[in-house]
Amino acid sequence: MEKKRVAVTGVGLVTALGTGTEETWKGLLEGRSGVGPISRFDTSLYSTRIAAEVKDFDPLKWFDKKDVKKMDYFIHYAVAAADFAMKQAGLVIAPEAAERAGVFIGSGIGGFTVIEREHRALLEGGPRKISPFFIPSSIINLAAGQVSIRFGARGPNSAPCTACSSGAHAVGDAFRVISRGDADIMICGGSEAAITPMGVGGFAAMRALSTRNEEPQRASRPFDKDRDGFVVGEGAGVLVLEELEFAKKRGAKILAELVGYGMSGDAFHITLPPEDGHGAHRVMLNAITDAGIKPEQVGYINAHGTSTPPNDKIETHAIKQLFGDHARKLAVSSTKSMIGHLLGAAGAVEAGITTLVVQRGMIPPTINYETPDPDCDLDYVPNKARHVQVEYALSNSFGFGGTNASLLFKRYEQ
Repeated sequence: MEKKRVAVTGVGLVTALGTGTEETWKGLLEGRSGVGPISRFDTSLYSTRIAAEVKDFDPLKWFDKKDVKKMDYFIHYAVAAADFAMKQAGLVIAPEAAERAGVFIGSGIGGFTVIEREHRALLEGGPRKISPFFIPSSIINLAAGQVSIRFGARGPNSAPCTACSSGAHAVGDAFRVISRGDADIMICGGSEAAITPMGVGGFAAMRALSTRNEEPQRASRPFDKDRDGFVVGEGAGVLVLEELEFAKKRGAKILAELVGYGMSGDAFHITLPPEDGHGAHRVMLNAITDAGIKPEQVGYINAHGTSTPPNDKIETHAIKQLFGDHARKLAVSSTKSMIGHLLGAAGAVEAGITTLVVQRGMIPPTINYETPDPDCDLDYVPNKARHVQVEYALSNSFGFGGTNASLLFKRYEQ
């Protein structure tokens, strides 16, 4: 069966750089950091006291006041990002199209804020103090559920939970649904809101986080020799995917095509990637093979690039292994240097950013790249955005447990 072509017609972003796609994009091109001191709770006993918080978000723009507390922040962010994406796509789902429109929105952790709040209520007042909205406000699939309810999408509905690959898997799985003809429209992405006492405390206990507390804006420094861990971010990224002919028929503006999707498993360790990077190598190769192109046709990689010592080194090694001499000609950047690591939302936000790269011909930089690391010796677009027309671009996501996803986007020409 011939695969259907898949267009990206909308991108919605909510990040520490701003609520809205254009606000985030502007901050990325300016090389601004969204990292700062944590404001949500007292961090005086924490080894890490910084994060990339969403700062200007007003849920009342999307929800009635009575409904705000019935949903965790990650649901707020998902609905807002979906709204931005649907408006950019100029799309309203008609009743006759509803069963051919689906929603896949993933999350790595889900409603940590609500879980912690309701646990306190239980300890302080007993089970009668638990809110009846506790479960539907915190479980991971309710981001997809709320988005489908809001936009009337009655088609395939799912919520991947694959750690830091969740958002990328949601986009890739949605791509598969359309390409095999099971839907015409998919609203897909990821959302996360894990800047909570348990969220930050848990990652800090693993010694995975940067402790550059006195210089928060310089803390996330992917591929730099002095990197010391990642910075937790939050927010959401949502893409509107459509079957190409369906999108053209309704006169949609096509931002890019999604042409390849790769998946792989490391089968190695609960948190660390293997030294030889075989999982990262295979997942990129799988995406490129799925698209039917050659590795040397790729011009840009939005790297997983977390700012942790092993991850950046191993991803660099995998890129060199796959691309050979072409690796030296590739632009590779990590936007986590500016918006932090959005965990389950990271892959979706970065898929949206990669879409804009191929559409607009601008590559966001890797900021805080100051001291080269001999193990990380590629072109990381250091500190300043670059104007480059890219035909094909990859977006990489690697999750705890060795779960990997790679998405390949192509510039669309009418």
